[in-house]
Amino acid sequence: MSECDKILVVDCQIAGISGDMFLGALIDLGADTKKIISAIKSLEQGYGYKNIKIDIKQVMRKQFKATKIDVTAEETSRKDAGELIEIVEKTANNLKLSEKAKKFVSNIIRTLVTTEAKLHQNNLADAHLHEVGLIDTPAEIIGAAVAMEDLDLFNSKIYATPVSIGGGLFKFSHGTVSSPAPATLEIFKSKNFPIKGGPVESELATPTGASILVNVADEVSPFYPEMAPSEIGYGAGNKDFEEMPNVLRIVVGKPLENLLLTDEIVILETNLDDVTGEIIGNSVDRLLREGAKDVSIIPMFTKKNRPGQILKIVAERKDVKRLSRVVIEETGTLGVRMYPCERHILSREIFSIDVHIGDVKGAVKVKVAKDQRGKIIQVKPEYDEVKRLADKTGKPLREITELVTLRAREALLKR
Repeated sequence: MSECDKILVVDCQIAGISGDMFLGALIDLGADTKKIISAIKSLEQGYGYKNIKIDIKQVMRKQFKATKIDVTAEETSRKDAGELIEIVEKTANNLKLSEKAKKFVSNIIRTLVTTEAKLHQNNLADAHLHEVGLIDTPAEIIGAAVAMEDLDLFNSKIYATPVSIGGGLFKFSHGTVSSPAPATLEIFKSKNFPIKGGPVESELATPTGASILVNVADEVSPFYPEMAPSEIGYGAGNKDFEEMPNVLRIVVGKPLENLLLTDEIVILETNLDDVTGEIIGNSVDRLLREGAKDVSIIPMFTKKNRPGQILKIVAERKDVKRLSRVVIEETGTLGVRMYPCERHILSREIFSIDVHIGDVKGAVKVKVAKDQRGKIIQVKPEYDEVKRLADKTGKPLREITELVTLRAREALLKR
């Protein structure tokens, strides 16, 4: 579980995301509109933007009340890539934003313009932008940074859902293209961010929205994390669709008190009813050598009441294919079942402790399990090393285990 005291969920699985929807949702959450307007208006200072107008209003999208923000300006010309980076980063610096906010701003604008430059096979200095070069882009990025800082969201754990990208065809400066726009798709590709088509034939994810999303999310999941929601903000898109509300939802809440860590694993299983005990034993040994976290054998009855075993393996996702191959090679089974699984675990630490038993001295590794608050739940010496001491001293394994555990707890109290 996150150590942060606040969780933020960017829910873009229905209507996608754009820069104005993201900023609108933050305003809907209660961000100070005066600070946001003042920050956006500061773009008039020497950057070629004149008479910037910011319109913030409440609108309805399929019976959902949401906040809509529109920014317009008189502009002498569109900005190129280098100019846009300079404008956004200098403005963030002039506004004296926090270091986290400045990094947020810089990451978003650089993701956006470098992607555009790459698509058009230009050097960054020579890249000429089209829609991205208008006032909307710097206004939405700067506005979002100010809003997030005002809401103290830079210190939160941020989750995002997979993003809907819409579908169909739309026209922009480069002609007619399919949704998502090339830059949007390239941004999601560069960060391996999950996308899904639909649910309408329209552009739902914009390049600015994509850049914000891939840089702000700490984790992506189709499901909300364990949390207690406290605030909900809705940012409205430009269009009003018949099929669904065109809103981006941002939820702020607190993590539930959970003193255990969460870990994702995979369970591998296969049924065996015609394999000797020697082969099964060798299979277990090899699977553990190959990186399985745990291997167990469960007795069972198969069809026609034949006795058999379930070979069950706990593994990391990255090892699934390799370990499945090992199971098939060693046992001759025709298939391996796979179950993605989440587990709650304690944090673990291993340290060595010196033990003197009569004339015998030895170092024993001890595993210490703690919860998130650092409370010690279990102290357990490594079996092989305790057994080695028991063999050397001729004393019972149980007695050596108790002695090492006592010494370990004494050492932990001193630390």
